[in-house]
Amino acid sequence: MKNRPDIGETVEWLRGRGYYGGQITHQLVEKGQAAETADIDVSDPVSVALRQSGISSLYSHQVEAIGAVQSGENVVVATPTASGKTLTYVVPGLERAIENTGKTLYIAPYRALINDQADTFEAFDTELGLGASIDIGVQTGETSRTVRQEIKGSQPDVLLTTIDQLHLSLLPYAHGKNHWRWLFQQLDTVVIDEVHMYRGVFGSHASLIFRRLNRLCDHYDASPQYICCSATIGNPVEHAATVTGQDETTFRLVDDDGSASGDRHWLFWNPPLKQDGDEDRSITDPAVDADGTVRAGHDEHPPEQIAAAIDTAPSSTIDSQAEPDGSSEPADEITLPSHQEVVGGERQSNHVESVRLFCDLVTRGYQTLVFTAARQGTEQYVDWSDKMLRDRGQHDLADSVHAYHAALNTDRRLQLEEELRSGDARGVWSTNALELGIDIGTLDVVLLDGYPGTSMSTFQRAGRAGRGEDACLVVLVGADDPLDQYTIREPEELFESGAEQAAVNPTNDAIRPDHVVCAASDHFLSPDDEDYFGPDLPSVVTDAEANDRLRRVESGDRIQWRATDSDVQWNTNIRAIDDREIDLIDRNRDEQLASLEFGAAVRDAHPDAIYRHQKQTYRVVELDLESDQALLETTSTAEYTRALREKSVTIEDTYRQSSVETHEMDAQATLGKLTVEDTVTGYLLYSNPSDDTPRECEFEEPLESRAIETTGVFITVPGDVEAMILDQVESQDEYLSALHAIEHALISLFPMEVLCDRGDIGGLSTVSHGQTTNGTIFIHDGHPGGAGLTRQAFNQLDVLLEKTFKLLQDCSCRDGCPSCIHSPHCGNANRSLNKQLALQLLSELK
Repeated sequence: MKNRPDIGETVEWLRGRGYYGGQITHQLVEKGQAAETADIDVSDPVSVALRQSGISSLYSHQVEAIGAVQSGENVVVATPTASGKTLTYVVPGLERAIENTGKTLYIAPYRALINDQADTFEAFDTELGLGASIDIGVQTGETSRTVRQEIKGSQPDVLLTTIDQLHLSLLPYAHGKNHWRWLFQQLDTVVIDEVHMYRGVFGSHASLIFRRLNRLCDHYDASPQYICCSATIGNPVEHAATVTGQDETTFRLVDDDGSASGDRHWLFWNPPLKQDGDEDRSITDPAVDADGTVRAGHDEHPPEQIAAAIDTAPSSTIDSQAEPDGSSEPADEITLPSHQEVVGGERQSNHVESVRLFCDLVTRGYQTLVFTAARQGTEQYVDWSDKMLRDRGQHDLADSVHAYHAALNTDRRLQLEEELRSGDARGVWSTNALELGIDIGTLDVVLLDGYPGTSMSTFQRAGRAGRGEDACLVVLVGADDPLDQYTIREPEELFESGAEQAAVNPTNDAIRPDHVVCAASDHFLSPDDEDYFGPDLPSVVTDAEANDRLRRVESGDRIQWRATDSDVQWNTNIRAIDDREIDLIDRNRDEQLASLEFGAAVRDAHPDAIYRHQKQTYRVVELDLESDQALLETTSTAEYTRALREKSVTIEDTYRQSSVETHEMDAQATLGKLTVEDTVTGYLLYSNPSDDTPRECEFEEPLESRAIETTGVFITVPGDVEAMILDQVESQDEYLSALHAIEHALISLFPMEVLCDRGDIGGLSTVSHGQTTNGTIFIHDGHPGGAGLTRQAFNQLDVLLEKTFKLLQDCSCRDGCPSCIHSPHCGNANRSLNKQLALQLLSELK
């Protein structure tokens, strides 16, 4: 038993502390379960390795998955974090290596996971009995040229690599005798770990890479089985089949968890509402006396004053969102009225609450992991935690709290992972980098500093605590955000509504042509490749020929195509969809700070934008789109900027329609192909984070527009409902403000149905559009070609509208706030929003 207080006692202790009064809005306990085990025949050497590793029996779901693999089926294992999914592919990989029946290719989205799983394979290799052994190879972007050559020469039984290396280094060299031909000839098993991570644009790229892999395997008469490991999502089989290019009927779903678990205590924690003058109060820790003594159960006032200290720098979602025009002339400045007044509803910083909880819990002996959104946030909040612990006299404890994120070097990450496993690290603030299946041992508490965005991520992160039969605590601290506040107010829905669905789009015409050309470079292209890239492959090939990307080669009766660019794989960025990048240059040091995709650059680096990078503040002094460079100079300022944008939408085609009966007419919802054009016209300049009277700076000429073809949904308001609303308002602008508010709230709740981030979705509201009748709300994928998000959510629109109505109805504000209709991505800076009229309109539409 761990040397720590009982979880239930600690929850009551938190409830009894004066400054915590009222923040706990909901509490529940997920009961643990005893392990359910089963027997299965494995080879003698593997059986010895399991016993030597302390594994006397396998969980029932492990046995089911291994049995399915042994019988030749594709498998999707969708059980919770820490349920032992690793053995479902390690055992088959070991057996096939020992029996010399084929090679295993393990693929993960990130290097850290590759290294962790390589350690697992190697640990079992050392314990194999009867003199058996296997050869394991690891190739990532960090692998040296010498080691790469050694791997190709040794032809390991198990090769672990990233999806990036499969795209860049394996598929392009499939035929070379001294390269990877041996792998594709003997490939027997493909393991895709964290398959749920392959979604959206990245997943669409991955799905085309796996189709290229299937194509090469077919060429070499190899038919590998797929073992896919996934978090709990709403469509695991459909998603795995779409990603891998295999038929759904070939997959066995294993999702009945047989692992042991302890009771998991959940707290839903809502920061208090802001009061007048909150930002002006001094920052102290009411749990500490002047002499440093930590007090408990005292009657202090709620801590309402720390947000300004922790959140001094605006987040990247609040920084400027603009398109530069390259002009060096200063923009005209026009005094702008203040933001729409917010009456009630605004809450104090969730980061403040999380820091206090973190310090209290590690002080009580709990090893605690906090998940927060941003890399800089992990560093900032661990610094503040360090200070608070030292103020309490807990210097040794302060030395044992750390930040973890992907920007750390490999040695530091590995060190922190080992310290978590050993218990030396008593507390860690992390980004989602620790959400994946890296082994970090058993933790006592997981704090979620803001709702992670999806129930899938919520349960993935919560699963980091309470391994085995130990009880654990999970605290969800709500942010001042519509999705967070909906979840805090409706906690049962998190457990009862089921997981979100993952979406990918292998037919995305913004990226598919690139992979068709890559495939022609991997291995000549033929008309038969419609089986992999779709029946409209001929039109893709025709366009590629016309653009001199493919060269037709005729050999007898055969027609083939070859790629004209030998480096096409290197020129195809699978982590992005926008090929154009803008370099950000520190003009004084003549040093490149970063490169941003064009869309991100025009959002964040327009002329005169305030840009923050690595805790340094810069001002953009020039943007040259001819050379694709932005020149920045350091500055010392509390100012920040936010772009003002105008958007237009053109309906290019319609795919599906549905309707919701309302009054005498139907509200039409249509799924279609859209062209979305976004133009920056100016920006707002805020003097500091608390400024609510920014100045509007208008460019002499609008900046270069960014236009994308994508997929979207548009909802038209029935004529009788529109007439009723217009009779009550003085102008159409008020009606537009209601549509605008619904658009914001609807987008904010999209992640409840589809695995995505709110920033992946865009929208536009209009009272008059040339291609629709009546007022229309457009919701669209934010990426060229579409990532399958709005397509996936189309059938759930009625549910989303119902939840949108409930979100607005239950929020305590009168006119709108960040907890309901304000959006950090709004191109109009959250102006022209009418919550009350939106509620009335939704009551008619939902």
